[in-house]
Amino acid sequence: MHPYFVVLLVTFGILFLIFFWILYNSRKQRRIILKKIRRLYGQVPEREYSPGDIEAVSHYFRRKAGEAFYIDDITWNDLDMDRLFMLINQTVSSPGEDVLYSMLRIPLFDRAKIEEREKLICFFAENHQKREKMQLLLSSVGKTWHGSLSDTILALEEAPQVNTGLHWVMLVLLILNLAALPFAPVYGFLSFIILGTVNIVFYYTGKDRIKIEAYLDCFSSLLKMLSLAEKTGTVDWPETKAHMEKIRQGRLAFHSMKKRAFFLTGKNNATGDPSQLLLDYLRMVFHLDILVYNSILKDVKGKTGEIIEILDAFGELDAVISIASFREMIPLWSRPEFTEWETGHVRLLVEDMYHPLIQTPVANSIQMGRGILITGSNASGKSTFLKNLAVNSILAQTVLTCTCASYQAPLLKVMTSMALRDDLSGGESYFIVEIKSLKRILDESKKKEPFLCIIDEVLRGTNTIERIAASSQILSVLDRPWILPAAATHDIELSYILSKKYENYHFEEEIQDDQVVFNYLLQRGKATTRNAIRLLGVLGYDDGIVKEAARAAEDFEKTGVWKA
Repeated sequence: MHPYFVVLLVTFGILFLIFFWILYNSRKQRRIILKKIRRLYGQVPEREYSPGDIEAVSHYFRRKAGEAFYIDDITWNDLDMDRLFMLINQTVSSPGEDVLYSMLRIPLFDRAKIEEREKLICFFAENHQKREKMQLLLSSVGKTWHGSLSDTILALEEAPQVNTGLHWVMLVLLILNLAALPFAPVYGFLSFIILGTVNIVFYYTGKDRIKIEAYLDCFSSLLKMLSLAEKTGTVDWPETKAHMEKIRQGRLAFHSMKKRAFFLTGKNNATGDPSQLLLDYLRMVFHLDILVYNSILKDVKGKTGEIIEILDAFGELDAVISIASFREMIPLWSRPEFTEWETGHVRLLVEDMYHPLIQTPVANSIQMGRGILITGSNASGKSTFLKNLAVNSILAQTVLTCTCASYQAPLLKVMTSMALRDDLSGGESYFIVEIKSLKRILDESKKKEPFLCIIDEVLRGTNTIERIAASSQILSVLDRPWILPAAATHDIELSYILSKKYENYHFEEEIQDDQVVFNYLLQRGKATTRNAIRLLGVLGYDDGIVKEAARAAEDFEKTGVWKA
């Protein structure tokens, strides 16, 4: 047999074995992913987050946030919503992760959109085979190394072009070499090895590849999403029809680059496609990705809108599955009931509400028709209750899942002023940070729209006299028909000053065996216990100090006046 045919036979034999080895591993990987999907559904997510991960994911939301109301950074940080996002995030793709975060930051105020989202969550919750099929498809996109897929793909708008002249010369030399193989197999094969080696070295060290390396990764992310768009063409479920149509329309915008894109990829390609894995070696030798880079870049630029549409559609499908998993995971949840509001008083009713981030939570119920003022000692549960109230109002209009037995309220805006700190970088004191935080709440309260505002320790950054004077006025201004203000305070004076405008609630504690014991149950009325004073005695303070402090507090409760 001619040596040339021997070389061809061996080459094709090796390629045949590689192909089936890759196909076997691809199917094996699919089984592993499916097993993981089934194991994690309805369970606490296993993902570990590195510093900066959440910040990177938030970039997609910041692109989407416009004039409409959204959960601002102060409220988000006050409520520790990053941790809540991590608890809900069971997504399998970067679009899903981006969109889920954005959902939590942008509450819905359109009842039709609320109904559409609820139907989609229920569809995947009730149809596990279709849910698993969709998750397998979405997992082919995976999660990018760069935090937010939108950052990665939209970076292509800034991508530079490259000079491909030398790469074309090398390609022509290789093709001529292959054509000469039948006439001089030994020398031809040897020269091909030399040319191929030079090309591989040039591929990884040449300035053109280095210049566009990061953008090749961006292309890889886009191509994986477009590949997924092709695969989902067979999905014809009525419940996902709107999403599939968005994906189809977005995909049409990139139709012209489909064939050339086959030659383009990045180093983070992990689709398991045997043809792509084989092409990785051909790209190194023939520089196929660099040669088609400029023409594909031209097709992509100016299509940010279409990219966002595709990302939105896939992301929402992944995000609602994550919400369905969250519902399966938590011990008690309810769908929110949204009541009507026109010009009357806003009302909010929550029964057996618990905080999803607390391992052994205590449930509380409350009916609000006006403002509430909560008193009690430190660590008694005031701040946690207020955070829980805000969190459930946000969950109601984002993931449509409240951690309580029932939730009834109109569609609410939510803002808080709670866990504030000195702004060292800006050179602002705690008090300046606090009054700026309260100012934004007062500004929003002027709009006659249902509004839940939560304030923890009003103006704690100043002296008692000015704090009580100013905070009583601020809370009085928030006593409006469209506003539900809720505040926690240590200043018992406020409960007297605002008794006609705010309902009083409190949390109690007991001292048992020289230990402070909290039950974390919300009680009606003002705080009346003086366990802080009693604790002085438990810790060995002089009896005279303890008795006089108790007497002074009792006199103030009777007269409302502090005596010298």
